[in-house]
Amino acid sequence: MTSYKYHHLGIPTKSPVKGEKYLPDYKIWHCGFEESEFGIEWMRYEDDCNLPEIVKTLPHVAFEVDDIYAAIRGKKVIIEPNSPSEGNIVAFIEENGAPIEFIQTRKLQEA
Repeated sequence: MTSYKYHHLGIPTKSPVKGEKYLPDYKIWHCGFEESEFGIEWMRYEDDCNLPEIVKTLPHVAFEVDDIYAAIRGKKVIIEPNSPSEGNIVAFIEENGAPIEFIQTRKLQEA
């Protein structure tokens, strides 16, 4: 059984947000959940970003999971597991017309 821990709420925006950071591989700007008391992330997409429209136009809720592959098994995967930032693996599914993000934090091996 997969357990889900709330991580953040991602909200698409068309306007720049103070403190946003650019992810060139994904052609998106993002800002917020690290600094937000409530885990809100703002996402701004370049015109030629190739992510699914559902992700670019609807808010998504994100959950931290221990095993991302178990979390997406049997689900409608709309973004395959990938690593947008060091130490994290993310994937998106569609659930009843809404995008859901799963995040697995890689446990770093201690030397």
